[in-house]
Amino acid sequence: MTATHTRFPPRVLDVDGDLRLSVLVIDDCPDTTGTTVELLRLAGHDAAAAASGRDGLAAADGCPPDVVLIDLGLPDLDGCEVARELRRRAGPKRPLLVAVTGYGTDGDRRRTAAAGFDLHLVKPVPPADLFRLLDRFARVLGR
Repeated sequence: MTATHTRFPPRVLDVDGDLRLSVLVIDDCPDTTGTTVELLRLAGHDAAAAASGRDGLAAADGCPPDVVLIDLGLPDLDGCEVARELRRRAGPKRPLLVAVTGYGTDGDRRRTAAAGFDLHLVKPVPPADLFRLLDRFARVLGR
């Protein structure tokens, strides 16, 4: 799967007045990215996918997404490298960085925190948990 280069719109409200988020999913598993992007879109969010760290960085250039879900085990750049680079490039719109990975030890969590991730979720992440997280973040942004 190649990157879906999307220029995310500014944060906007949907027809119900809820804040719609732009979400970038960086994961090399096509089934994971396809399912996650589809679920996010069905929930009303703008979503795009990238299959590698470099493609994810390119997709985030220009107009960064509100949220980036990043797998740690990417084929080119480690997810922590991607997070550090996204933090370095972040302008006034600082995205929420979420590690979504199969790595869940205390050491893995310390490593992602040191790389600049805001949250660390262990796969499989139940969709309801992901939606609660996004809803909470949207409310924070909406204030």
